[in-house]
Amino acid sequence: MSKRFAPLEKISFKLVEWVGTPYSVIIHTIIFLAFPAAALLGFEFRSVLLIFTTWLSVEAIYLAIFIQMSVNRNTESLEEVEEDIEDIQEDASEEEEAHKVLLHIGQQMKVIQHEIDVLKKSGVLKSSGNGTHKIHKS
Repeated sequence: MSKRFAPLEKISFKLVEWVGTPYSVIIHTIIFLAFPAAALLGFEFRSVLLIFTTWLSVEAIYLAIFIQMSVNRNTESLEEVEEDIEDIQEDASEEEEAHKVLLHIGQQMKVIQHEIDVLKKSGVLKSSGNGTHKIHKS
């Protein structure tokens, strides 16, 4: 990433990355098993369920925020890629236009060369031997 992020953003990005790992799945599984197990250890079942559902709700809110953060980062990245694609397309268009100009110049040079050849054959244009041509007037 080329941007400089604040420490809180860096921590958030690391947490988002961690949530999608197998370690996260294992830890969440342990927590999901631990809450009901607390009722077996003598804690009041209603209190355990209240704490468990509250914890799940808060976690769901944070996960939704993390998902939105990831979507926002991916959207920014895609916008940068779109800009790069547009630049490449512009460059390609410019190169295509330059190629057309060069082809046109080449065609013009062929026409000029043909006209020079015609003038030579007709005797109007004579070569002086040093690469220059003189017009012969009759």
